[in-house]
Amino acid sequence: MSATVDGDKSGLVPNRVRRLLRGPRPEAVPSLVGTACTLVGLIDIAAGVFPRFRHSRMHTLAEVLPGATGPFAAALSLSAGVLLLLLAHGLKRHKRRAWRAAVILLPVGAVSQFVYRHSVIGALVSLLLLTLLLRHRGEFAALPDPRSRWKALANFVLMGAGSLGLGLVIVSAHPGRTVGSPGLVDRLEHVLYGLFGFEGPVDYSGSVSWTVGYSLGALGLLTAVTTIYLAFRPEHPAARLTEDDERRLRDLLTRHGGRDSLGHFALRRDKGVVFSPSGKAAVCYRVVSGVMLASGDPIGDVEAWPGAIERFMDEAKAHSWTPAVMGCSETGGEVWTRETGLDALELGDEAVVDVTDFSLTGRAMRNVRQMVKRIERNGYTTRVRRARDISTEELEQIRRAAEAWRGTDTERGFSMALGRIGDPDDGDAVIATAHKTDDEPGASPYGDLKAIIHFVPWGTDGMSLELMRRDRSADPGMNELLIVAALQASPALKIERVSLNFAMFRSALARGEKIGAGPVLRLWRGLLVFLSRWFQIESLYKFNAKFRPRWEPRFVVFRNTRDLPRIGFAAMQAEGFVTLALPRLFPRRRAPRPPRPCAHITPMTQEREIRAA
Repeated sequence: MSATVDGDKSGLVPNRVRRLLRGPRPEAVPSLVGTACTLVGLIDIAAGVFPRFRHSRMHTLAEVLPGATGPFAAALSLSAGVLLLLLAHGLKRHKRRAWRAAVILLPVGAVSQFVYRHSVIGALVSLLLLTLLLRHRGEFAALPDPRSRWKALANFVLMGAGSLGLGLVIVSAHPGRTVGSPGLVDRLEHVLYGLFGFEGPVDYSGSVSWTVGYSLGALGLLTAVTTIYLAFRPEHPAARLTEDDERRLRDLLTRHGGRDSLGHFALRRDKGVVFSPSGKAAVCYRVVSGVMLASGDPIGDVEAWPGAIERFMDEAKAHSWTPAVMGCSETGGEVWTRETGLDALELGDEAVVDVTDFSLTGRAMRNVRQMVKRIERNGYTTRVRRARDISTEELEQIRRAAEAWRGTDTERGFSMALGRIGDPDDGDAVIATAHKTDDEPGASPYGDLKAIIHFVPWGTDGMSLELMRRDRSADPGMNELLIVAALQASPALKIERVSLNFAMFRSALARGEKIGAGPVLRLWRGLLVFLSRWFQIESLYKFNAKFRPRWEPRFVVFRNTRDLPRIGFAAMQAEGFVTLALPRLFPRRRAPRPPRPCAHITPMTQEREIRAA
């Protein structure tokens, strides 16, 4: 099947026009309701915390909003504001449970307005919002996100910290009614006692003491109730590949795996999968922070891609996830945008080396050639083998070394990482190792093993680089040595093409350094070089360029421009650059690292997980 639309050769641009012709999107009402809940929540919190606000010009408006009711106005306003803020995000994402909670909360607010304040207007405001929710109830049908019991602990920590901070504001918001001059420690102690429903050391004149006490008690109750709810609600675990899913994916890769170099990475077992109705195509994904991230092209027959993409979009809609695709090819980007109306943006380029064209001769390869020769003179040898040809004992040693030599506490990689080495089902994978006998026997727990490079299959005649690890005490240049060794051994392994690293914004870096580049392009390149201090952008591009590859463009597919920051943050989480997990009490123990030689070390040859970029 052709990747372009029949009769429409204009590519990816017309999708913006199509969206304009379709008119406003259906999520306008949930977005409006969510924004209204946010504003009302903030006003309710301000009305409950700051006494001057309650007597300001905004007092008339605040009086008719849900939460400012009766003699317990401060506590009820504060509680309603916090609950509305918690519900607002879920309502914007069409969440069914957020809708149910709001439908229950709004009648309670209406009754409170009428019983405690006899406010008809306040009750009508609550009922108006309730009517809006009921009328558009079909818009709030999204299923829950993947979750676990750990979210209860995260809620306790975050809500507890927020309650503590807001409690300090409440305690300090009545300077004219405070008896004496309590210090910060006394105020903090008063907040802690108040959250548990006890009276603290700070005293106030008049009825302010009751107001502060009820407000602090309400915050403590909200923290406890939300934590208990999250702890005892049913779990919805994240999707994982089942044995049957993996078997079906391997069958598809056997028939169509040569189409995309990222195909084998779909076998990561922390991904979910949706298949086309015919079962001839599939899209693998992971949900991160409400973003449904796919990577690479769909697996399987191109004719069946639209069916798998439709299932993917249906799943995203059912959960109100933001759909996105990272690193798809140009063909994949055209199919995605044609079938879904999404947009595509060039993300970078993949370095692909054709084995028949690779050679160390010539001036362009002089630096790589000299580095490899120098390392070989220092006594290093290499071995390039299929994983199935390596003994079980050596595979275990390779796995332990790769774990110990990892540069970060978390395993990095998602779109171009498999996350395992030596699995019995990955026998076609290629492992290149560097060896050198130590002067002192027993100095290394991994024997003479000094560096590892792992490739996954790319069809029957290719392989794709998955990870590079080396001993910190080894000479610089291990990565170059093993890549050259793998390329030279490829003909014996019947491999004709090798995919190396993915270089983000490669074309901008390449064009920006040329003579005649405009000021905008030079400014953009300067920003990328600056960001390369923290992310391997320029260094990865230059490392790949050493091997004279051909560059294959890769794209990110997204719904609209304002989703890009969220998608980028989710991608950084998936790749392991950003971790939102709670810190470990007992960090993972690593093998001691010997001092690294200082000679000839450059940023290009320092040990890093170059693949993780």
